[in-house]
Amino acid sequence: MSAFPEPRVMSQLTPAQIVSELDRYIVGQERAKRAVAIALRNRWRRQNLPPELRDEVAPKNIIMIGPTGVGKTEIARRLAKLSQAPFLKVEASKYTEVGYVGRDVESMIRDLTELAVNMVKAEMAAGVRDRAEALAEDRLLDLLLPRRQGEPFVSGTLEEVSPDASREATREKLRQQLRAGKLDDRVIELDTQSQAGPMLEVFTGQGMEEVGINLKDMLSNLMPGRTRRRRVKVAEARRLLAQEEAQKLVDVDEAVSQAIRRVENSGIVFLDELDKIAGREGAHGPDVSREGVQRDLLPIVEGSTVTTKYGMVRTDHILFIAAGAFHVAKPADLIPELQGRFPIRVELEPLTRRDFVRILSEPQNALVRQYVELLRTEGVALRFGEDAVDAIAEIASEVNQRTENIGARRLYTVMERLLEEISFTAPDMAGKELVIDAEYVHARLADALRDQDLSRYIL
Repeated sequence: MSAFPEPRVMSQLTPAQIVSELDRYIVGQERAKRAVAIALRNRWRRQNLPPELRDEVAPKNIIMIGPTGVGKTEIARRLAKLSQAPFLKVEASKYTEVGYVGRDVESMIRDLTELAVNMVKAEMAAGVRDRAEALAEDRLLDLLLPRRQGEPFVSGTLEEVSPDASREATREKLRQQLRAGKLDDRVIELDTQSQAGPMLEVFTGQGMEEVGINLKDMLSNLMPGRTRRRRVKVAEARRLLAQEEAQKLVDVDEAVSQAIRRVENSGIVFLDELDKIAGREGAHGPDVSREGVQRDLLPIVEGSTVTTKYGMVRTDHILFIAAGAFHVAKPADLIPELQGRFPIRVELEPLTRRDFVRILSEPQNALVRQYVELLRTEGVALRFGEDAVDAIAEIASEVNQRTENIGARRLYTVMERLLEEISFTAPDMAGKELVIDAEYVHARLADALRDQDLSRYIL
């Protein structure tokens, strides 16, 4: 099978276009958007350098500093989607120093490689979908019209066919009925492969990378998947057979090779809660372990080779985007070597009431639009007035100031409380049009706003 082309999105997007794309989903934070846009464009620039210089250009890793809910994770996630790059979000606080019980930092590269392999396999499977569906159709016809050695085909089992009708004519008739969906509800017996994976997890436990990455593969050979006969409808059987045929057509070795190249050259790791492992000078106890995690993380960010079940993966050119609130610890509290591996520092601004208004109404996935479309499925036409959007933004901003500032996530709690009654009774209001105005907003949320203790729990 010929190699499938790797994504070329990066060559088509300038930094200004990347920022413009991010603006469709994320309000404000222009400095952070510019920083990640330049970092993404630099990856394409590096790949177009002469080979002798290409390996010398290190990725410009970024630390995004800001409180929760201001868009740090969303910026990184949208960036990865734009570049069609393997993307993994991890929390630094979940890792432990080598020698302690828990996950070691190299597991993030193994997870990223696993994601990349699945991504490439899915792309290859999409490329052979038509051929796989054709093969699945032939296998399904064999099940619908089984071959019987030593005896003629008996009519009347599936369709009334005259005794002298040829088998091929019957098969073609069934093919047309299958394509027309007339046989979708017919139940047939299908042999499927049951995976040994769940049993392996029970036998070996989670975190196989801790006890040897090859052990799971060895055990999977000793405990192969079993063939199990199932009774399924024709429509489901067609889907299962198409998946099975696509897997057979995909060149696994080529998929793994492409995936490793993609990880090494365009992989992105979003390292959240970096401030949680920033030990402060003179601290004792758990902070010692935090510094140990930093020292284990250093060679990964600096550039090393990690062993995975798919082969060796170099981390020299993986882009690391770290994030944290840094309320107590500061980036300067990280060990000096790790600080030097994150040369770009971007501070994200807290969100204002005006930002909340824009978040509710402007982005392509605006929160107001989400609720309008959700209720449209029930036949309810929901409309928000401008005064209602202003009122929601004002309440969210006020609650953030009075309690914990959780940024734009506060809008979700406010919206859920506001529309709770409508969402509950929507199935009984099909065909109605409802208008949400400022008066309705204040009426629904007045009690929670007056009682500060209550607002802590429900808003």
